[in-house]
Amino acid sequence: MTLIRNFSFAVFCLAGTLASWQTAVAQDSKLPEVRVESTRFAPGTVTAIPPQPTAEETFTGPITLRDFIAAHPEIAWKAPEFPDGRPHSDPRTRTLPEMAQQVILRREVYCLEFSFKPLRQIYVDVPQPNNRMQRKLIWYMVFRVRYLGGDLRAAEDSTTDSPYGRIEAISYKSRRFIPLVVLANQATGKEYLDRILPAVKSKIAMREKITAPLYNTVEISAVPIPRSTDPAAPGVWGLATWEDVDPNIDFFSVFVSGLTNAFERQEDTEGNVTFLKKTLQLNFYRPGDSVRQTEDEIRFGIPAYTDPEEQAYILQQYGVDKRLDYQWVYR
Repeated sequence: MTLIRNFSFAVFCLAGTLASWQTAVAQDSKLPEVRVESTRFAPGTVTAIPPQPTAEETFTGPITLRDFIAAHPEIAWKAPEFPDGRPHSDPRTRTLPEMAQQVILRREVYCLEFSFKPLRQIYVDVPQPNNRMQRKLIWYMVFRVRYLGGDLRAAEDSTTDSPYGRIEAISYKSRRFIPLVVLANQATGKEYLDRILPAVKSKIAMREKITAPLYNTVEISAVPIPRSTDPAAPGVWGLATWEDVDPNIDFFSVFVSGLTNAFERQEDTEGNVTFLKKTLQLNFYRPGDSVRQTEDEIRFGIPAYTDPEEQAYILQQYGVDKRLDYQWVYR
Protein backbone atom coordinates (compact mmCIF):
# COMPACT_ATOMS: atom_id res chain seq x y z
CA MET A 1 0.00 0.00 0.00
CA THR A 2 2.86 2.34 0.84
CA LEU A 3 4.46 1.53 -2.50
CA ILE A 4 1.30 2.53 -4.36
CA ARG A 5 1.11 5.86 -2.46
CA ASN A 6 4.77 6.68 -3.32
CA PHE A 7 4.20 5.84 -6.97
CA SER A 8 1.09 8.07 -7.14
CA PHE A 9 2.97 10.93 -5.49
CA ALA A 10 5.83 10.60 -8.04
CA VAL A 11 3.36 10.70 -10.96
CA PHE A 12 1.72 13.79 -9.47
CA CYS A 13 5.11 15.59 -9.15
CA LEU A 14 6.07 14.63 -12.71
CA ALA A 15 2.79 16.01 -14.05
CA GLY A 16 3.38 19.26 -12.18
CA THR A 17 6.87 19.53 -13.57
CA LEU A 18 5.62 18.99 -17.13
CA ALA A 19 2.94 21.64 -16.66
CA SER A 20 5.50 24.11 -15.37
CA TRP A 21 7.79 23.33 -18.32
CA GLN A 22 4.96 23.86 -20.83
CA THR A 23 4.11 27.20 -19.20
CA ALA A 24 7.77 28.26 -19.39
CA VAL A 25 7.97 27.32 -23.08
CA ALA A 26 4.80 29.31 -23.79
CA GLN A 27 6.26 32.31 -22.01
CA ASP A 28 9.63 31.97 -23.80
CA SER A 29 7.89 31.98 -27.18
CA LYS A 30 6.69 35.51 -26.40
CA LEU A 31 10.21 36.82 -25.69
CA PRO A 32 11.85 39.11 -28.25
CA GLU A 33 14.41 37.64 -30.64
CA VAL A 34 17.98 37.69 -29.34
CA ARG A 35 20.28 39.99 -31.31
CA VAL A 36 24.05 40.29 -31.39
CA GLU A 37 25.16 43.91 -31.32
CA SER A 38 28.58 45.49 -31.45
CA THR A 39 30.07 46.97 -28.33
CA ARG A 40 29.53 50.68 -27.83
CA PHE A 41 32.87 52.35 -27.18
CA ALA A 42 33.66 55.50 -25.25
CA PRO A 43 33.62 58.80 -27.19
CA GLY A 44 36.86 59.32 -29.07
CA THR A 45 37.76 55.63 -29.21
CA VAL A 46 36.60 55.10 -32.79
CA THR A 47 37.63 57.59 -35.50
CA ALA A 48 35.13 57.89 -38.38
CA ILE A 49 36.06 59.11 -41.87
CA PRO A 50 32.90 60.27 -43.68
CA PRO A 51 32.29 59.26 -47.31
CA GLN A 52 33.23 61.93 -49.85
CA PRO A 53 31.90 61.22 -53.34
CA THR A 54 32.11 64.18 -55.73
CA ALA A 55 30.37 65.13 -58.96
CA GLU A 56 33.69 65.15 -60.85
CA GLU A 57 34.01 61.40 -60.23
CA THR A 58 30.79 60.56 -62.10
CA PHE A 59 32.35 61.07 -65.54
CA THR A 60 35.56 60.72 -67.52
CA GLY A 61 36.39 62.90 -70.46
CA PRO A 62 36.02 64.27 -72.95
CA ILE A 63 38.38 61.62 -74.33
CA THR A 64 39.18 60.22 -77.77
CA LEU A 65 38.38 56.56 -78.39
CA ARG A 66 41.52 55.87 -80.40
CA ASP A 67 41.33 52.08 -80.12
CA PHE A 68 37.72 52.08 -81.32
CA ILE A 69 38.49 54.29 -84.34
CA ALA A 70 41.56 52.23 -85.26
CA ALA A 71 39.68 48.93 -84.96
CA HIS A 72 36.77 50.05 -87.17
CA PRO A 73 38.07 51.89 -90.24
CA GLU A 74 34.80 51.06 -92.05
CA ILE A 75 32.95 53.77 -90.12
CA ALA A 76 34.88 56.55 -91.85
CA TRP A 77 33.04 58.58 -94.51
CA LYS A 78 35.43 58.24 -97.45
CA ALA A 79 35.45 58.44 -101.23
CA PRO A 80 34.13 57.34 -103.61
CA GLU A 81 30.72 57.19 -101.89
CA PHE A 82 31.35 60.46 -100.02
CA PRO A 83 33.87 62.61 -101.91
CA ASP A 84 33.90 65.44 -99.37
CA GLY A 85 34.17 63.06 -96.36
CA ARG A 86 30.77 63.72 -94.81
CA PRO A 87 27.16 62.53 -95.13
CA HIS A 88 24.84 64.03 -97.71
CA SER A 89 22.31 65.37 -95.17
CA ASP A 90 23.77 65.39 -91.65
CA PRO A 91 26.65 67.63 -90.50
CA ARG A 92 30.14 66.19 -90.17
CA THR A 93 30.02 66.51 -86.35
CA ARG A 94 27.20 63.94 -86.22
CA THR A 95 29.26 61.19 -87.84
CA LEU A 96 30.53 58.36 -85.68
CA PRO A 97 34.25 59.07 -86.24
CA GLU A 98 33.82 62.71 -85.20
CA MET A 99 31.69 61.85 -82.17
CA ALA A 100 34.34 59.34 -81.05
CA GLN A 101 36.83 62.20 -80.81
CA GLN A 102 35.01 63.77 -77.84
CA VAL A 103 33.32 61.16 -75.63
CA ILE A 104 32.15 61.59 -72.03
CA LEU A 105 31.92 58.31 -70.10
CA ARG A 106 29.47 58.41 -67.18
CA ARG A 107 29.08 56.09 -64.19
CA GLU A 108 27.61 55.78 -60.72
CA VAL A 109 29.95 56.54 -57.82
CA TYR A 110 29.57 55.27 -54.26
CA CYS A 111 31.70 55.75 -51.16
CA LEU A 112 31.62 53.91 -47.83
CA GLU A 113 32.18 55.29 -44.35
CA PHE A 114 35.39 54.00 -42.75
CA SER A 115 35.90 53.99 -38.97
CA PHE A 116 38.81 52.53 -37.05
CA LYS A 117 40.13 51.97 -33.57
CA PRO A 118 43.70 52.99 -32.63
CA LEU A 119 46.36 51.04 -34.49
CA ARG A 120 48.10 48.70 -32.02
CA GLN A 121 50.59 45.83 -31.68
CA ILE A 122 50.38 42.38 -30.13
CA TYR A 123 52.71 39.39 -29.68
CA VAL A 124 51.18 36.13 -30.92
CA ASP A 125 52.31 32.70 -32.08
CA VAL A 126 52.00 32.52 -35.87
CA PRO A 127 52.03 29.17 -37.76
CA GLN A 128 54.98 28.78 -40.13
CA PRO A 129 55.38 26.73 -43.35
CA ASN A 130 57.45 24.16 -41.42
CA ASN A 131 54.41 23.37 -39.19
CA ARG A 132 55.96 25.12 -36.21
CA MET A 133 54.86 28.21 -34.32
CA GLN A 134 56.90 31.39 -34.23
CA ARG A 135 56.28 34.26 -31.85
CA LYS A 136 55.93 37.50 -33.80
CA LEU A 137 54.98 41.10 -33.22
CA ILE A 138 51.83 41.81 -35.24
CA TRP A 139 50.62 45.30 -36.12
CA TYR A 140 46.86 45.47 -36.55
CA MET A 141 43.93 47.80 -37.16
CA VAL A 142 40.33 47.02 -36.25
CA PHE A 143 37.93 48.92 -38.51
CA ARG A 144 34.23 49.29 -39.23
CA VAL A 145 32.59 49.88 -42.61
CA ARG A 146 29.11 51.33 -43.14
CA TYR A 147 27.15 52.16 -46.28
CA LEU A 148 25.16 55.37 -45.83
CA GLY A 149 23.72 55.57 -49.34
CA GLY A 150 23.87 58.84 -51.27
CA ASP A 151 25.56 57.43 -54.39
CA LEU A 152 25.99 59.96 -57.20
CA ARG A 153 25.13 59.60 -60.86
CA ALA A 154 24.13 61.75 -63.83
CA ALA A 155 20.37 62.17 -64.15
CA GLU A 156 18.64 60.78 -67.22
CA ASP A 157 17.65 64.27 -68.37
CA SER A 158 21.27 65.49 -68.32
CA THR A 159 22.60 66.86 -71.59
CA THR A 160 25.42 64.97 -73.26
CA ASP A 161 27.30 68.19 -74.07
CA SER A 162 27.84 69.17 -70.43
CA PRO A 163 30.40 67.18 -68.41
CA TYR A 164 28.36 67.49 -65.23
CA GLY A 165 24.77 67.75 -66.29
CA ARG A 166 22.38 67.26 -63.40
CA ILE A 167 23.72 65.00 -60.64
CA GLU A 168 21.27 63.00 -58.54
CA ALA A 169 21.73 60.90 -55.39
CA ILE A 170 20.50 57.31 -55.20
CA SER A 171 20.80 54.48 -52.68
CA TYR A 172 20.75 50.68 -52.72
CA LYS A 173 20.09 48.04 -50.08
CA SER A 174 23.77 47.15 -49.75
CA ARG A 175 27.24 47.48 -51.23
CA ARG A 176 30.36 45.31 -51.27
CA PHE A 177 33.74 46.17 -49.78
CA ILE A 178 36.75 44.51 -51.42
CA PRO A 179 39.65 46.06 -49.52
CA LEU A 180 43.35 46.38 -50.09
CA VAL A 181 45.07 47.74 -46.97
CA VAL A 182 48.74 48.71 -47.19
CA LEU A 183 51.02 50.09 -44.47
CA ALA A 184 53.66 52.25 -46.12
CA ASN A 185 56.82 54.10 -45.13
CA GLN A 186 56.71 56.72 -47.85
CA ALA A 187 60.17 58.09 -47.04
CA THR A 188 61.86 54.76 -47.89
CA GLY A 189 59.21 53.40 -50.26
CA LYS A 190 58.80 50.23 -48.17
CA GLU A 191 55.24 48.89 -48.16
CA TYR A 192 53.64 46.09 -46.13
CA LEU A 193 50.61 44.34 -47.56
CA ASP A 194 47.94 43.17 -45.14
CA ARG A 195 48.45 39.52 -44.16
CA ILE A 196 45.70 36.99 -43.42
CA LEU A 197 46.42 35.46 -39.99
CA PRO A 198 43.46 33.33 -38.80
CA ALA A 199 45.20 32.40 -35.53
CA VAL A 200 45.37 36.07 -34.50
CA LYS A 201 41.80 37.20 -35.12
CA SER A 202 40.12 35.72 -32.04
CA LYS A 203 42.77 37.12 -29.69
CA ILE A 204 42.48 40.59 -31.17
CA ALA A 205 38.66 40.47 -31.03
CA MET A 206 38.84 39.63 -27.32
CA ARG A 207 41.42 42.32 -26.64
CA GLU A 208 39.48 45.03 -28.51
CA LYS A 209 36.11 43.92 -27.07
CA ILE A 210 34.50 43.36 -30.46
CA THR A 211 31.31 41.34 -29.85
CA ALA A 212 30.08 41.55 -33.45
CA PRO A 213 31.49 39.17 -36.11
CA LEU A 214 35.03 40.22 -37.04
CA TYR A 215 36.20 39.53 -40.61
CA ASN A 216 39.64 39.65 -42.17
CA THR A 217 40.15 41.54 -45.43
CA VAL A 218 39.27 38.47 -47.51
CA GLU A 219 36.21 37.36 -45.56
CA ILE A 220 34.69 40.84 -45.49
CA SER A 221 34.55 40.96 -49.30
CA ALA A 222 31.83 38.26 -49.18
CA VAL A 223 29.68 40.16 -46.65
CA PRO A 224 27.10 42.66 -48.01
CA ILE A 225 27.43 46.03 -46.30
CA PRO A 226 23.77 46.97 -45.60
CA ARG A 227 22.60 50.52 -45.95
CA SER A 228 22.63 52.29 -42.58
CA THR A 229 20.21 55.12 -41.87
CA ASP A 230 20.72 55.08 -38.10
CA PRO A 231 23.82 56.98 -36.88
CA ALA A 232 24.25 54.26 -34.23
CA ALA A 233 24.11 51.36 -36.71
CA PRO A 234 26.77 48.73 -35.90
CA GLY A 235 28.08 48.30 -39.45
CA VAL A 236 30.46 45.49 -40.42
CA TRP A 237 33.74 45.05 -38.54
CA GLY A 238 37.02 44.06 -40.18
CA LEU A 239 40.64 43.45 -39.28
CA ALA A 240 43.90 44.28 -41.06
CA THR A 241 47.16 42.76 -39.82
CA TRP A 242 50.81 43.22 -40.77
CA GLU A 243 53.91 41.26 -39.77
CA ASP A 244 57.66 41.89 -39.94
CA VAL A 245 57.21 45.67 -39.83
CA ASP A 246 60.44 47.65 -39.42
CA PRO A 247 60.76 48.30 -35.65
CA ASN A 248 62.46 51.65 -36.32
CA ILE A 249 59.59 53.09 -38.34
CA ASP A 250 58.30 56.38 -36.91
CA PHE A 251 56.20 58.07 -39.61
CA PHE A 252 53.96 56.00 -41.84
CA SER A 253 50.62 55.91 -43.65
CA VAL A 254 47.92 53.28 -44.10
CA PHE A 255 46.28 53.23 -47.53
CA VAL A 256 42.76 51.75 -47.75
CA SER A 257 41.35 51.11 -51.21
CA GLY A 258 38.00 49.57 -52.09
CA LEU A 259 35.88 52.09 -50.19
CA THR A 260 34.80 53.70 -53.47
CA ASN A 261 34.70 52.80 -57.15
CA ALA A 262 35.97 56.25 -58.18
CA PHE A 263 39.09 56.29 -60.33
CA GLU A 264 41.24 58.67 -62.33
CA ARG A 265 42.28 58.09 -65.92
CA GLN A 266 45.74 59.26 -66.98
CA GLU A 267 47.08 59.21 -70.52
CA ASP A 268 50.64 60.04 -71.52
CA THR A 269 51.86 61.54 -74.78
CA GLU A 270 52.34 58.08 -76.32
CA GLY A 271 48.72 57.11 -75.73
CA ASN A 272 49.35 54.73 -72.82
CA VAL A 273 46.44 54.81 -70.37
CA THR A 274 46.75 54.24 -66.60
CA PHE A 275 43.85 53.99 -64.17
CA LEU A 276 44.41 55.08 -60.55
CA LYS A 277 41.97 54.09 -57.79
CA LYS A 278 40.70 56.58 -55.24
CA THR A 279 42.28 55.54 -51.93
CA LEU A 280 42.00 56.73 -48.35
CA GLN A 281 45.36 57.73 -46.82
CA LEU A 282 45.54 57.64 -43.02
CA ASN A 283 48.65 59.19 -41.46
CA PHE A 284 50.20 57.92 -38.19
CA TYR A 285 53.30 58.50 -36.12
CA ARG A 286 54.91 56.36 -33.46
CA PRO A 287 56.99 58.13 -30.78
CA GLY A 288 59.14 55.22 -29.65
CA ASP A 289 61.95 52.87 -30.60
CA SER A 290 62.58 49.16 -31.18
CA VAL A 291 62.63 48.35 -27.44
CA ARG A 292 59.36 47.16 -25.81
CA GLN A 293 57.35 48.12 -28.87
CA THR A 294 53.99 47.06 -27.48
CA GLU A 295 54.18 49.90 -24.97
CA ASP A 296 54.57 52.52 -27.71
CA GLU A 297 51.33 54.34 -28.48
CA ILE A 298 50.69 54.81 -32.19
CA ARG A 299 48.95 58.15 -32.74
CA PHE A 300 46.71 59.26 -35.56
CA GLY A 301 47.72 62.33 -37.55
CA ILE A 302 50.91 64.23 -38.35
CA PRO A 303 52.86 65.71 -35.41
CA ALA A 304 53.26 69.48 -35.18
CA TYR A 305 56.61 71.25 -34.67
CA THR A 306 57.36 74.92 -34.12
CA ASP A 307 60.59 74.79 -36.13
CA PRO A 308 59.68 75.33 -39.83
CA GLU A 309 62.59 73.23 -41.07
CA GLU A 310 61.74 70.35 -38.78
CA GLN A 311 58.06 70.56 -39.75
CA ALA A 312 59.00 70.53 -43.44
CA TYR A 313 61.06 67.38 -42.84
CA ILE A 314 58.12 65.67 -41.13
CA LEU A 315 55.74 66.58 -43.96
CA GLN A 316 58.23 65.13 -46.42
CA GLN A 317 57.96 61.75 -44.65
CA TYR A 318 54.26 61.61 -45.58
CA GLY A 319 54.52 63.11 -49.05
CA VAL A 320 52.26 66.09 -48.23
CA ASP A 321 52.74 69.86 -48.12
CA LYS A 322 50.61 70.56 -45.03
CA ARG A 323 49.47 68.77 -41.89
CA LEU A 324 46.65 66.36 -42.70
CA ASP A 325 45.30 63.54 -40.57
CA TYR A 326 43.89 61.89 -43.69
CA GLN A 327 43.26 62.59 -47.35
CA TRP A 328 41.84 60.93 -50.45
CA VAL A 329 44.48 60.20 -53.08
CA TYR A 330 44.70 58.35 -56.38
CA ARG A 331 47.22 55.54 -56.53
